Amino acid sequence: MKHAMTRREFVQSAALAAVACTVSGTETSFAQPRAESGKPSPVRLGLASYTFRNFTRAQMIAYMKQLGITDLNAKDTKDHLPADPQAEAAALADYTANGIKLHAAGAIYFSKNEDDAVRSQFEYCKRAGIGVIVAGDPAPETLPRIEKFVREYDIRIAIHNHGPEDKIWPSPLDILKSVKGMDPRIGCCIDVGHCVRAGTDVVEAIHAVGPRLFNLHVKDLTSFTDKESQVAVGDGKLPFREIFEALIATNYKGFVDLEYEVHGDDPMPGVIASFAYMRGVLTGMGYLGERS
Repeated sequence: MKHAMTRREFVQSAALAAVACTVSGTETSFAQPRAESGKPSPVRLGLASYTFRNFTRAQMIAYMKQLGITDLNAKDTKDHLPADPQAEAAALADYTANGIKLHAAGAIYFSKNEDDAVRSQFEYCKRAGIGVIVAGDPAPETLPRIEKFVREYDIRIAIHNHGPEDKIWPSPLDILKSVKGMDPRIGCCIDVGHCVRAGTDVVEAIHAVGPRLFNLHVKDLTSFTDKESQVAVGDGKLPFREIFEALIATNYKGFVDLEYEVHGDDPMPGVIASFAYMRGVLTGMGYLGERS
């Protein structure tokens, strides 16, 4: 029985062909890929800890080892990165012992436009050695105060867009309009799923945001108008090759963090499939694995 090849099957077969086969005449020879035969990927894959929001830190660390992922965007959920300084120190010790590096924290919420409240979030990230705060809901009137602490702590703020339900920051372009005259360390965390649901072309948004893009949250959707249509990366409609090409073209230095928000009690099948697909896309682009 014939069946149509899915995008995932196509990428995986293309990746295998690219790295495993060389054809000479009528003979096909197979060889292990060699480091000198391709370029390391400029795209770095990481994980948003919210993906494992129903699991403890120890469980998440074990899953990360299984995935071969060492870079984490941590959130104060379960015991992933607690706000309490002593509990936070214990979490950091666990991550260091297991070779896991924290590159961002969030989403973090700035509900009060007060110095002490804002400073506490910067202190939380400073203790962890984190250079990017993914900000979930800063009101426009809070941004000048946040900017003051960005300059004091030299920690970047990446405002997260949340789609059409978000009346302040539905699209990365709305964020860009508000921050373009501010300190260059204030920018965007583009959530690709929420971006397309807001009616914004995600590839164009990456180019528009450019050097103010500090973090990227990835997921996939089968419908750009349905928040509940999330699937494993590669099973939906998001153009991941074009997304990666745009990141490379704009010299993006941050991480592409998988934020898998469905099947919270059993996320690993979709998470494994998502990383396999993204790695397959990068292999198909001629790269040998993501950059660490």
